[in-house]
Amino acid sequence: MKQRTITAVFFAAAMIGGIYGGVWPFFFLFLFIAAGSLWEFHGLLLPKDEPNFTMKRLLGVKQGVLALLMVVFYRFPELFSSGILQGWLTEWPFLLTFLMGIALLFELFGTSKTPFQNFGYYAAGIFYIALPVAMLYDVASLADYHPNRVMGIFWLIWTNDTMAYLIGSRIGRTKLFERISPNKTWEGTLGGAVCTVLMAWLLSAYVPDFSAAQWLAVGAMVGIFGTLGDLVESMLKRSVGVKDSGNLLPGHGGLLDRFDSFLFVLGFVWVVVRMVG
Repeated sequence: MKQRTITAVFFAAAMIGGIYGGVWPFFFLFLFIAAGSLWEFHGLLLPKDEPNFTMKRLLGVKQGVLALLMVVFYRFPELFSSGILQGWLTEWPFLLTFLMGIALLFELFGTSKTPFQNFGYYAAGIFYIALPVAMLYDVASLADYHPNRVMGIFWLIWTNDTMAYLIGSRIGRTKLFERISPNKTWEGTLGGAVCTVLMAWLLSAYVPDFSAAQWLAVGAMVGIFGTLGDLVESMLKRSVGVKDSGNLLPGHGGLLDRFDSFLFVLGFVWVVVRMVG
């Protein structure tokens, strides 16, 4: 319990400092979270008995991080130096295709019995982890950074998780998805979602970084897809027979364990923020 508390304090301090420390601390904080989550993701899925397991795990991390950087450099070119680098990065779809070709060549000259399965893991890491973080950078608007948007999304996720647990533990009777998570109930899930939308309405009154309609839309997305994101990561861990995605955070598991809902919900948040004025 003591170790868990100490980890939670340092984790909260790092998150608050990174988010409110300015655009560059925020940028590097979530770049680290993306890289660490990719490391755990590929450690769970890539066959551990293969030669070059660590190299392939690193390749998956590098593919995801480079894909993330390409999208961010393309979306916010004004933050980065002009010239040859910027010119190359504006062609990010072609560079990403080139990187995936490199991954295929790595598998071609390797000795894996499942090369295309491994290649699928590399691609899945990009879409499951790297691109959602790129969407977060876009929602926060790196060129005109809005830290309250990021903290607001976290606050809504914490509201959803906490209220779903409290309501579900008191009145929960109907199992939501017993095959994946036997403790989650419909009562807790719906109660958490309603409380999350109410919290979004409260944020709209005091935090003008989003419009009221955007805050409510974000709250709805978190209430619906936050729980589903947790279930998706639980499905991943059950499929490989592990309890935690990693051990970077003693007493709390790995980065994926802490950011599963957050990563999953970012794509839906990005869509509604753009659609709702």
